[in-house]
Amino acid sequence: MFSRNKKPSVPSRRLATPEPSSSVDRGSQFRRNRTLSGVRRDPMDPSHSPRSKVHHLTNQRRKLTGIFLLVVIAITLLVLVITQLTARVVIAGSSTAVTTAIDSTRYEKVINDYLGVHPASRFRFALDQKDLSSYAAAAVPEVSRITQNGSTHLVETKFIITFRQPVAGWQINDKQYYVDDQGIVFEKNYYQTPTVQIIDESGISPEQGSAVASARLLSFVGRVVALAKGSGYEVTQAILPVGTTRQLEIRFKDVQPLVKLSIDRGAGEQVEDTVRSLRFLTSKGQSAEYVDVRVSGRAVYL
Repeated sequence: MFSRNKKPSVPSRRLATPEPSSSVDRGSQFRRNRTLSGVRRDPMDPSHSPRSKVHHLTNQRRKLTGIFLLVVIAITLLVLVITQLTARVVIAGSSTAVTTAIDSTRYEKVINDYLGVHPASRFRFALDQKDLSSYAAAAVPEVSRITQNGSTHLVETKFIITFRQPVAGWQINDKQYYVDDQGIVFEKNYYQTPTVQIIDESGISPEQGSAVASARLLSFVGRVVALAKGSGYEVTQAILPVGTTRQLEIRFKDVQPLVKLSIDRGAGEQVEDTVRSLRFLTSKGQSAEYVDVRVSGRAVYL
């Protein structure tokens, strides 16, 4: 007969013990050989590891170095802007041969007008000196070139002006005109009066608007004087013959013949024909009263 209260044959020690219920999450319980998570420490905490402290100091040093470099760059740019800025113009001549005091106000105004049209050019490194010279030559023809020559004070820039040197002159209507070796006509001369003056024997009275034709003639004379000098002949006299303003008679130093030229033909061609003719006469031992080179390809001796 079997009893109902018979105990199971499995030993009690092998029976699974029910886990006690707890309100604490298993994931947050401490377990052996497991890394604790969710633990944070203050970097400034004395208990912080030495390695973390080194990383923290390195980051701080990098930030401070970056800020310092930005400050240095900003100061450098500011100094560069101030030292390169042209706030005031100072004028000086390029040659000691200048015999007349330079009208500085006249050229300061021209340069300031140019800087007003081109504001970026107030910085010396951005100034186009060739363009400035062209602008000035159109406003004041006696200027050949303007060169920037550093600064005298913090915001002052020194400009050296090269003036045109006249090779010939002509007085029209009580006004003196000059011309340089490039054939550029101008009125204001800072050098000695040129020895070559156009002698007007045409008998034609200057009229309104004659300055244009006179400028062309004067430009022609300037080119003839310069080209002849380059070939070894020095012009001493330029004469307008009777009844015309389109022809010219040139007299050279130590040369007997008078040379007749026309302003309607290129100055270079006529000077070449003149030099060739004079050398031919010299080689043949001949003399002539004048040499006419007004017609291309033909020279007349008399």
